[in-house]
Amino acid sequence: MSDFDQAFSLIIKEEGGYTNDPNDPGGETNFGICKRDYPQLDIKNLTVEQAKQIYKTNYWDRARGDELPYPLNFFMFDCGVNQGVDVSIRLLQKTLNVAQDGIFGVNTLKAARAMNDDALALYLADRALRYTGTRNFDRYGRGWLKRLFILSRGAK
Repeated sequence: MSDFDQAFSLIIKEEGGYTNDPNDPGGETNFGICKRDYPQLDIKNLTVEQAKQIYKTNYWDRARGDELPYPLNFFMFDCGVNQGVDVSIRLLQKTLNVAQDGIFGVNTLKAARAMNDDALALYLADRALRYTGTRNFDRYGRGWLKRLFILSRGAK
């Protein structure tokens, strides 16, 4: 099983199926794919395979998952899905002490490939801290943090 397939199988469990929560700014959502980001899609009838292709192209590939070591590629992918790909890149750059320009270039990739476990833990800590400033943290924060802890434990 590829790193992407493994990461997708864990994340899709956390994302779940169809919801239309009026308090969710993403609106109608299925498998974590929301109407706000994909207004052209029939969200309610989205299939797992369609969601998987969206995740691969718009999240895994943009986070350069195939070029990063595991579990960093998994953490970047999940952050991209849950907090935005640009956020995942900037948080990585912050952790690596490289320019936080949001561009996943050669310098970021080189530094990312050399990350140790302490740096991985800092990346996850920065994700958790960022959640606290997110709109609706009072409503969804506990679930977001639970997701982070579950997924970080599952990435072995």
